[in-house]
Amino acid sequence: MKIETEVLGPVFTRRSLLASAGALGVASLFSSTAAQADSPAPYVIPREFLPTRVRITEGFKPGTIHVYTNFHFLYWIDPEEPGTAIRYAIGVGELGRQLRSNTVIRRKAEWPSWTPTRNMIRRRPDLYLRHAGGMAGGPGNPLGARALYLFQGSRDTMYRIHGTHAPHTIGTSVSNGCIRLINAHVEDLYERVPLGTTVIVHSDPLPDATS
Repeated sequence: MKIETEVLGPVFTRRSLLASAGALGVASLFSSTAAQADSPAPYVIPREFLPTRVRITEGFKPGTIHVYTNFHFLYWIDPEEPGTAIRYAIGVGELGRQLRSNTVIRRKAEWPSWTPTRNMIRRRPDLYLRHAGGMAGGPGNPLGARALYLFQGSRDTMYRIHGTHAPHTIGTSVSNGCIRLINAHVEDLYERVPLGTTVIVHSDPLPDATS
């Protein structure tokens, strides 16, 4: 089953993203600490990574999120414009750490705090042990500007859909398992998506999709 049948156009432009970044004072929307260390040039969002409205085939329930990990795209099936979805570029977990099951959004947070999991600390104590007590929200926090918390029943899966202070990782599989978006993009998704939204994960390819 394919999802995209026609690209209808960007949801917002680079110019509006820059305006949003200026209003928030969040330079990390377009550059990261790591990227700046290597080059003074800011990170420029590729055009194909801008949120884009697409026409979709039948069979996708309005008001759900579909994540295609192999193609690094997330689709919000827009209930306000039937037959369409908004496509967001994402970063996902490296192989073996990706979210594989369907979940429900039970919590939302702006500029969320972050605490590494015990597994993360065990794997990389050099990186995560110093944050075992948690890190306050803010531009340098790994969860970025917004977080959507994914549950199975009443159990927190510890997976999130969230922003990032490293936008150059979008389109890659390098995270500890969560689904990350550019900060301005996750802010847009956050405003659209209510609590109780189902998140469906697809690990198979996107057959016949156009872009």
